[in-house]
Amino acid sequence: MDRAKIISASLAALAIVSVAAGYQFLGGSGQPDAASEETADTKTAPGMLSSQQLRRLGIQTVSAEAAGDVPMGTVPAAITLPPEAQVAVTAPFDGAIVRLHVIQGQQVSAGQPLATVKSREPLQYGAELARAQARLGLAEASASRTRQLVDEGIIAGARADEMNAAIRVARTDVAENARILRQAGASSAGEVTLRAPISGRVATMTAQVGGPVMATSAPFVIENSSAFTLDLQLPERLAGKVRPGMRIVVPASGAMPEIVGSIVSVGASLDPATRSIIAKARIDGAPPLVAGKSVMVVIQADGAQPGVSVPSSAITQIDGKPHALLKTGKGFAPRAVTVAGQSGDRTILSDGLKPGDKVAVSGLSELKMLLAGN
Repeated sequence: MDRAKIISASLAALAIVSVAAGYQFLGGSGQPDAASEETADTKTAPGMLSSQQLRRLGIQTVSAEAAGDVPMGTVPAAITLPPEAQVAVTAPFDGAIVRLHVIQGQQVSAGQPLATVKSREPLQYGAELARAQARLGLAEASASRTRQLVDEGIIAGARADEMNAAIRVARTDVAENARILRQAGASSAGEVTLRAPISGRVATMTAQVGGPVMATSAPFVIENSSAFTLDLQLPERLAGKVRPGMRIVVPASGAMPEIVGSIVSVGASLDPATRSIIAKARIDGAPPLVAGKSVMVVIQADGAQPGVSVPSSAITQIDGKPHALLKTGKGFAPRAVTVAGQSGDRTILSDGLKPGDKVAVSGLSELKMLLAGN
């Protein structure tokens, strides 16, 4: 019985050895195959990439280059008109428009007639002016006779003084009514001519023939498009660095040529909502611009600033902020950078990289996914 058990155990062991030998004979080498290598290769930790992964993703790198005269920064801005370049034209009296001399969008010169308004008030001032002129004429005639009587000793000299005072009162009434009609551009017949206060373009026009005009309304707005300003939105990092007098440049874009100007004022406090400061800049010359358009503005520093330049393809957005994917000894790592400006197909950086740093310029989307562990 014991001998039979021993023989059975020996046969079982022999079978196991035979199966193992057959596996080795059929190709099992005990070494991982290419698929196993690839699986192991793709399981590298985020940020650590093998050479095989770099080739498969087509990732290429370039070195950051030193750049001189780096601008302080590039910020968004809106094109606006200076306060003196936008003037409302109001009617001095209530009335009705009887004639229009311009259309909306038309270029006008200072003093050019815009509309004619018929009003009752100029008639009243005209009538009062006529009465004042009559009183003045009467007072002057009476004063002349009074002076003659005084000279002949018929009446006292005080009477002449009274008549001279009456003349001064009448002259004041004439001058006051004439001044009101003159400043209003009105005639004694009751017509008021509205004129352009400055040269420019009729930007807004709400008047129409036969329509009413109120003394508090502005039927016309004239814009002088020969002068523009920029409202710059400075980030918190530039607070205290940007000063009046600094040069600004709006790069050429499409049909718009390069525009230069200078900072004229900088806000004193941060906006709590945007964490930014508003600065104003004046544009040199009279470029063909449209108020309200958004542009990017490059702020030039007073002196040369050190920095680096990289191909624009090396810059990517991570969490809404510019980054470069920096090559390290173990792979790649995202590095926050500060964009100072553009120069052709290269981006100028004022912070984040140093000359000689290698950054990825292709395969950035795939590389970011791998760095995120996806």
